Amino acid sequence: MSEAKAQSLRQSQSTLHTWSGLLLGWLLFAVFVTGTIAFYREGLNRWMRPETAPIADPMRVVAGAQRYLQDKAPDAKSWSFYVPDRDAPGSVVNYRPQPKAGESGGGRRRNQTLIGAEGKPVAARETRGGEFFYRFHFDLYYMPVIWARWLVGIAAMFMLVAILTGVVTHKKIFRDFFTLRRGKGQRSWLDGHNATAVLGLPFHLMITYTGLVTLMVTLLPWAASAAFDKHSDFYDALYPEAPAVERANKPAPLVDLTALVRDAEQRLGGAAGHVEVTDPNDAASRVTIHLAMRSQLSSRTPKLTYDGTNGKLLWRSPPQGGASVTAGAMIGVHAGRFGDHWVRLLYFLCGVAGSVMVGSGLVMWTVKRREKLPDPDKPHFGFRLVERLNVAAVGGLPLGIAAMFWANRLLPVGMAGRAEWEIHCLFLAWGASAILATLAPPRANWVALTSLSGVLLAALPFYNLVATGNGFFAALARGDGLIAGVDAALLVFGIAFLAIARRVARHKPAGRRVRRRDRAIPAAAMAPAE
Repeated sequence: MSEAKAQSLRQSQSTLHTWSGLLLGWLLFAVFVTGTIAFYREGLNRWMRPETAPIADPMRVVAGAQRYLQDKAPDAKSWSFYVPDRDAPGSVVNYRPQPKAGESGGGRRRNQTLIGAEGKPVAARETRGGEFFYRFHFDLYYMPVIWARWLVGIAAMFMLVAILTGVVTHKKIFRDFFTLRRGKGQRSWLDGHNATAVLGLPFHLMITYTGLVTLMVTLLPWAASAAFDKHSDFYDALYPEAPAVERANKPAPLVDLTALVRDAEQRLGGAAGHVEVTDPNDAASRVTIHLAMRSQLSSRTPKLTYDGTNGKLLWRSPPQGGASVTAGAMIGVHAGRFGDHWVRLLYFLCGVAGSVMVGSGLVMWTVKRREKLPDPDKPHFGFRLVERLNVAAVGGLPLGIAAMFWANRLLPVGMAGRAEWEIHCLFLAWGASAILATLAPPRANWVALTSLSGVLLAALPFYNLVATGNGFFAALARGDGLIAGVDAALLVFGIAFLAIARRVARHKPAGRRVRRRDRAIPAAAMAPAE
């Protein structure tokens, strides 16, 4: 390929890279940030319930769940709970009552109660915890789930295009990774953007493509429709269940669930995850136990079904086909549940790099184009709109997250709708940032928002020290590195935001570069020839 054609290709890819990154960049930034936080959702679930203790023996929680459900709903249609790992705050148990006349199946699930490390119900504050960030990064909030998933899926496709075209556009991207020029305006933003892009390039490609795989049934439903007459047939083939049996209406005591969980773990070769009991205390009762997602790479885990009266194994899920195994492995790689603490930390750091990459790309768009404006001090409406949307999205979301964490600590524990109000506080703070972005100059907004985010995040660990009895040093003393790590991360990010605010406040824009055609013609050149 000639140099001219190569240059033309890079220019076309540069245009595609710029606009694919900008048009849905604000949504991509929110998805990247919340998805990154979700890698530690179990830790946040417990951090946001400071009343809970670390779990030393998961079987103790399983036994406590059975005792509680046996006492609360012995004749329910079904029981359901998760076998917690050591990072979880406990196990949320619920039951489905027997159907009323004319109903098919059981009624709505009720009585979601948290069983703590001691095997007893815990009076913990109501919160969505880290689960909110996990659900938000593909379901968003305040809108129908199907619309949200389509929107996130389209944004992920834009992201994949932006990554691939970015590699083509920046022919010296790997060399530039080792170059970081500070205080050089547009060049500094480009260096930072390149560094975070190249540092996590394999991760960014993986997380974007596998994210699309998780939404494949939503984005491409035609394959399932072509192969199956009914949508339910597709799910029956993908997630097979043991043959259903009718309730016998003959009392029969339920077996010890801890014994079944241990047996299932031996047969499945890993930790148990979800447990569901249908028709407990009936002669036709069944117990289904799934392998935990953390026990294998694929998210589509096998399961076993036992007779609930004698513990005999009745059914085992059949081996999956190649397509199902591949899709399950991609979804598992995306979620990263299979990894240990070091793998999860690596995922988290790469997610931070991805968030910085998206945020710096959005800011670089305005930095680069300001220098090309006829009058940089009086930009046109479109430029001012993008500049202020950058402030609202990139500067406002961290403030909203900090507000949510503080709401978790300060809202009354017994408040009705407490979990929803924690989330409302996030969006109220984010919305206030957007309003502020329209009223004040962008530079002042950047300083104000990053300063406030930094102060709120950095202050949280100190509040925990004095107000919750579950602060950094108390967590370290009992060997609870997860909770101590959350506090340490909040402090580090708080300091980072304060450093950004200080840097922006002290920045002095370089003088406008005079274009070649704008330069004054020397007087000697204007003098008449002799």
